[in-house]
Amino acid sequence: MTVHFPFQNTYSALPASFFARVAPTPVAAPRLIKLNRPLALQLGLDPDLLESPEGAEILAGKRLPDGADPIAMAYAGHQFGHFVPQLGDGRAILLGEVIDKDGIRRDIQLKGSGPTPFSRRGDGRAALGPVLREYIVSEAMCALGIPTTRSLAAVTSGERVQRETMLPGAVLTRVASSHIRVGTFQFFAARGDTDGVRKLADHVIARHYPDIGMAERPYHALLERVVARQADLVARWLLVGFIHGVMNTDNTSVSGETIDYGPCAFMDDYNPAQVFSSIDEMGRYAYANQPQIALWNLTRLAECLLPLLADDKDKAIEQAQMILGEFAEKFTTAYQSGLRKKIGLFIARDGDEALVQDLLDAMAKNAADFTLTFRGLANAAADSDDSVRAQFTDPAAFDEWAVRWRTRIADEPQSPAERQAAMRAVNPAFIPRNHRVEAVIQAALNDDYAPFEELLAVLSKPYEDQPQFAAYTEPPLPEQRVTQTFCGT
Repeated sequence: MTVHFPFQNTYSALPASFFARVAPTPVAAPRLIKLNRPLALQLGLDPDLLESPEGAEILAGKRLPDGADPIAMAYAGHQFGHFVPQLGDGRAILLGEVIDKDGIRRDIQLKGSGPTPFSRRGDGRAALGPVLREYIVSEAMCALGIPTTRSLAAVTSGERVQRETMLPGAVLTRVASSHIRVGTFQFFAARGDTDGVRKLADHVIARHYPDIGMAERPYHALLERVVARQADLVARWLLVGFIHGVMNTDNTSVSGETIDYGPCAFMDDYNPAQVFSSIDEMGRYAYANQPQIALWNLTRLAECLLPLLADDKDKAIEQAQMILGEFAEKFTTAYQSGLRKKIGLFIARDGDEALVQDLLDAMAKNAADFTLTFRGLANAAADSDDSVRAQFTDPAAFDEWAVRWRTRIADEPQSPAERQAAMRAVNPAFIPRNHRVEAVIQAALNDDYAPFEELLAVLSKPYEDQPQFAAYTEPPLPEQRVTQTFCGT
């Protein structure tokens, strides 16, 4: 019995400077924790075979499937604003690419599969906790409708990895429309390799934006597309209270997908300055800073592309600045449109932005839970205000705002039931709350994966009430609060 992956690899056909050829390091005793069967089918893979012992060995990197061309991708990056000219996949190996059922090319990558030439003294392994966190959060983001990498499988390795303590090892099989980052462009630009930048840009256009391949100025169009996708992506993050935690340029995908779920988290109480990442000591990647950081990262991409935009550097800079100047409007349009939907408005009118901002300000002053406030507001659109008022330490703060809100929604023709349904479709009841994720990890460390399975099931339907799982909507008790999240290395 052979597990077949219908690989059609293109990245490994690029010049040798783009990657290092390296095979995964075999692990001792792989055991499948979870296979994402629907995703396997979408990728044209046989889930029954992947759940076999041979399949577990492939998903752990102990055995290579036919047609695999394993590589570690080269890239550089700004980490917390400081440039590192060579990073690369230090604990991830790209097995190859497949064409999914929708005709979309997807990378299949093993994360935690052993050291590579880019490991920089790291062990190349992953601990069980970060693997489960990425599986949970990436699949939750997908269910929320946010562009993201996906998790195909998680396996334990049968080995221990050294972090602050010895921990069970694990491997995540990650799926992405590609793993090309802003930092990938920086790798070549930092070396003055304009030909490498051009080859990479041509590859990205062919893979992600084929309609601009014959454009008069394809590299300008490429920058425009990446700017637009990042503006939309970060707006979506903010609308669900998501904090990436480590928005380095090497964690910024040119495809517009959320990638690298390290110290990520969802807010409980609304706080624009919220930071969870243990390594973000200065709050560079705080919740409200994410749009400006996205623009900063995109500016680094534009710098790499300057030689492709115009022969004259000053002219190239001017053209890049014009494209980057579109970010603010694109982000604001997406974000404000999303906020209007969250409070049940169907038609944009003057004053809406101030109305929503006043609600957010009241939430911040009253320690209101971000997710439950907006979900409760959906109830208030047709039923009682009780659930949303309960989120405010001073309910009168909501009452004062609600008078203006009800006056505003009365100007629109939708029925209360229609408004409530529309609001429920954009305001989730369930998010992967930090204390729930942590509880799942602690149970898994004791070889109990039932909480992991149940949390995945709940998060697969974030916009449904699911009364039997109502406890999963609740914010943490004071003793359950998770105030810091950590990288997996």
